[in-house]
Amino acid sequence: MERVRDVSELPKAHLHLHFTGSMRSTTLLELADKYGVRLPEALTEALTSGEPPKLRATDERGWFRFQRLYDAARSCLREPEDIQRLVREAAEEDLKDGSGWLEIQVDPTSYAPRLGGLIPALEVILDAVDSAVRDTGLGMRVLVAANRMKHPLDARTLARLAVRYADRGIVGFGLSNDERRGMARDFDRAFAIAREGGLLSAPHGGELTGPASVRDCLDDLHASRIGHGVRAAEDPRLLKHLADRGVTCEVCPASNVALGVYEKHTDVPLRTLFEAGVPMALGADDPLLFGSRLAAQYEIARRHHAFTDQELAELARQSVRASAAPEDVRAKLLAGVDDWLTG
Repeated sequence: MERVRDVSELPKAHLHLHFTGSMRSTTLLELADKYGVRLPEALTEALTSGEPPKLRATDERGWFRFQRLYDAARSCLREPEDIQRLVREAAEEDLKDGSGWLEIQVDPTSYAPRLGGLIPALEVILDAVDSAVRDTGLGMRVLVAANRMKHPLDARTLARLAVRYADRGIVGFGLSNDERRGMARDFDRAFAIAREGGLLSAPHGGELTGPASVRDCLDDLHASRIGHGVRAAEDPRLLKHLADRGVTCEVCPASNVALGVYEKHTDVPLRTLFEAGVPMALGADDPLLFGSRLAAQYEIARRHHAFTDQELAELARQSVRASAAPEDVRAKLLAGVDDWLTG
């Protein structure tokens, strides 16, 4: 009988982790108490019980409820030291799960009102990442994400700012929030600015809406990675297109089930994507709300989709190849994957 290896020891890259959503539940409860913030009852119950809140974001009311919980958590991040703590703890959690490289995703406009403005907020975040890298040894960079719910001109401002700070550790530009709102093509200029500045393009698509959302990200935003992308499984021609172009889907299995995109773990099309040759990078998305971090996503692939250790190792390799990690970091992680397999 084949030995089952510990997935938390499998070297990997983490490419889909949202900023506030990376917070430890204990940290949020402490910060809420510190600032006298009354958290929504559903969120408090989830944090204290360890069970993720019951969410269903496949309709706009459900998505609004999800955003309300997320915004409540974000309101507890008020001082630079709160940002420092969040980033350091996110790095520590990733290291425990075998991650050797983390690209954390953030919209700095969400934190600007409490941190002195957009530029000061971004600098606080980047300083926190620098400190976490020094303190933990984890390779870590930032992906700046625009918000589909805001005006495309705001996205252009963010793209210019992201390019300006590319030498401080920003590696990509994304587009998040409800993909049912805001056409991808409305943000094409912002993504062109980011690409011209050397940043990779990684918008969300193919989560709450179908394959057309993924196509829009490819055609209008020239995506090199797709946040989620699982709904591409509904279109065999699109799967082939993704595979032929080597576009990586940042798949977040626990998130997909928690938000009602799929009813149960076995419905998430991990096997369909994998066997079609579409590169994947498993991600935790928002562990604060969904209750599981990076290694747990690999356990889901093993337990619910019968991925062998060899296949899990290939998923880890795909995550590393899709990352913005320097070549020496990639080489070290890929060698570590081989070592994990050979024992």
